[in-house]
Amino acid sequence: MAIALKSFCFLHLKKPETDFRVGFSSKKATIISVKRYTSVSASAIRTTEAVSISETFKKLKKQGKVALIPYITAGDPDLSTTAEALKVLDSCGSDIIELGVPYSDPLADGPVIQAASTRSLSRGTNFDSIISMLKEVVPELSTPIALFTYYNPILKRGTEKFMSIVRDTGVHGLVVPDVPLEEAEIIRTEAKKKGIELVLLTTPTTPANRMKAIVDGAEGFVYLVSSLGVTGTRASISGKVQALLREIKESTTKPVAVGFGISTAEQVKQVAGWGADGVIVGSAMVKLLGEAKTPEEGLKELENFTLSLRSALD
Repeated sequence: MAIALKSFCFLHLKKPETDFRVGFSSKKATIISVKRYTSVSASAIRTTEAVSISETFKKLKKQGKVALIPYITAGDPDLSTTAEALKVLDSCGSDIIELGVPYSDPLADGPVIQAASTRSLSRGTNFDSIISMLKEVVPELSTPIALFTYYNPILKRGTEKFMSIVRDTGVHGLVVPDVPLEEAEIIRTEAKKKGIELVLLTTPTTPANRMKAIVDGAEGFVYLVSSLGVTGTRASISGKVQALLREIKESTTKPVAVGFGISTAEQVKQVAGWGADGVIVGSAMVKLLGEAKTPEEGLKELENFTLSLRSALD
């Protein structure tokens, strides 16, 4: 069971002060185990499971809202902080969360996310430890998770096995930035069998016929890269994005989310005004967590930043 009451933000649960034990028999209650925390927000209360990415967009469209999609790198500064960050993002108004699997040769990532991946890998983070963390955290979230990973880790484990592992964690989506379009169908087929939506990326320089094939093959949403090159904050968003959005949305009813280079509340509002169904913010989020003096400080800054982005979209 999992829904956060998103009008409240969850930051950090303190250690339990007391440990009561409560049990029930057919005649009377006896004490077995309930913990009381000194600080628990209303977001810790869960009542329904997270819905799929597609269903999330359908719900938001009916409400006339644009999806906020933050990205963070798993294991930076450590997996314990990542687990808490997912809860913060979930309870502060995120609609979908992208979680990056650190990779040694991240071709699509800019310096901020590359540095985060390097730090994470140097501390021993790997795919198995990320999956173990997600198995614990995902049941507590009301927001669907899309795993951002490069193609090699999928090939290394075998596509079918990889999809089974991801499905068993409760992850809803998959973003693979370097998968060749010609091989995307193989991944999409296996992902679909397991109920996982494969998000495909298109760019400002993608030829029209290839863009159509990408849009047709995408599940969950179409990821429109707003600028050439790698991820990272930008001073401004190219006006070409507005025309590209219009072009894509004329050829499909699938939601389109814009990412790469979006880092401020003003930019989020601008892209939403251009007609995007979702806005993806990555490097700015990663920077807050990775460069904070302490994990607690990073989580608090992440909370404040997420709230400011949510406010810009509401």
